[in-house]
Amino acid sequence: MRALLLRQKQVLLFIIAGGLSAVVEIGSFKFFSTYLPQVIAQEQNFHGIHYPLSNILSTSCGILFNYFLSIWFVFERGKHSKKKEFFYFMVVSFISTILSLTFFQVFYSFVFKDNINLIFYTLSPEIISKIAAILLVSILNYSVKKKVIFNG
Repeated sequence: MRALLLRQKQVLLFIIAGGLSAVVEIGSFKFFSTYLPQVIAQEQNFHGIHYPLSNILSTSCGILFNYFLSIWFVFERGKHSKKKEFFYFMVVSFISTILSLTFFQVFYSFVFKDNINLIFYTLSPEIISKIAAILLVSILNYSVKKKVIFNG
């Protein structure tokens, strides 16, 4: 078991970094989606798009947190300069954000309609949709970041 863990160390660190980043993203999404609609009335439904600013801001928080965890704990530096590496990371993250926002809209509009009661906490459809979108996009992120950005 220990040998397997050592061989898969990078994947495990990526999962941990991704999990922590997801906590930051979901937490900030909960914060923004709770308070932004009080300031911006159209935040809950902007021409059919649900919580657009909350999604963008929370995803940005998660991306930046993930970048720092990735360079500190997960990946070794690749052949790119720090500037180029950061630029590639942001391009991949931008594409991932578009995918995540799209998945969120589909999940929130068509898939998750009811709360999920976990006894100690109730997950709303918007939080469930956010979690599902993050999980789906994370798989793509690991592959691209490992092969393209950090050349691992």
